[in-house]
Amino acid sequence: MTPDTTTRPSPPPHRHALYEDALAITLGTLFLATGVVFYSKAMLVTGGTTGMGLLLQYVTGWGFWVTFVVVNLPFFLLAMLRMGWRFTLRSVLAVAMVSFFAATLPGWLRIESVHPLFATLFGGALVGNGLLILFRHRTALGGVNILALFLHERFGWRTGYIQLVLDLMILAVSALVLPAQALLLSVLGAVAVMASPPSTVNTNASSASSSW
Repeated sequence: MTPDTTTRPSPPPHRHALYEDALAITLGTLFLATGVVFYSKAMLVTGGTTGMGLLLQYVTGWGFWVTFVVVNLPFFLLAMLRMGWRFTLRSVLAVAMVSFFAATLPGWLRIESVHPLFATLFGGALVGNGLLILFRHRTALGGVNILALFLHERFGWRTGYIQLVLDLMILAVSALVLPAQALLLSVLGAVAVMASPPSTVNTNASSASSSW
C-alpha cells in the first residue's frame, strides 16, 4: 500500500474578532510604550523606528511621542503606495497609540530611578512582546518593516537580513550620541527584544494589506 503523497491545502489563517484585535493592539502598543519609558529613562536605543525615535529624542530634546511620529511619516507614504490603505491604516493606528501612551505614561507611572541593566532587559522584553502581539494580529509599526517588505518585493532581498542591516545602522549612528556603556546595553536590549522573536512572524504584515 503506497502512502498518500497528495499535498493537502494548509488551513486558512485564524481570523480574530474585532474586539480581539482591538484589545491586542491596545495591549501591544501599551507594552511597547512602557518599554520605551524604561529605555528613555536609561538613555538606551533599540532597532527599527522605535530606536530612530529614541535617538532623535536624545539629539533634539523633543518628546518621544513627537519624534516617533516624525520618523514614521515617510514610511506611511511608502506603505500607502505599496501595501494598501488597510495595512497603512493599521500602522498609523499603532504608531498613534504608541505615541499617545508614551506621552501619557509619565502621568500614570513615575520612575525616579532604574538600574540600566534592568531597563535593558525588562524594557527589551516589553518591546519584543508588544511587537509579537501586534504581528499576530496583522499589525505592524510601519517603518523598518514596511521598507524591508518593499525591498523584498522590489529586489527579492530577504526581509530578516534587511531589518538586521538597518538595525545595525541605527546602532552605529547611536555610537555618535550614546556613551559606550549605553551602547553596549542597547545591543543587549536588542537581544532581549529578539528573545520574543517578532521576526518569526513579520511576514504576516504583508497579509494585513488584504485583510482587516
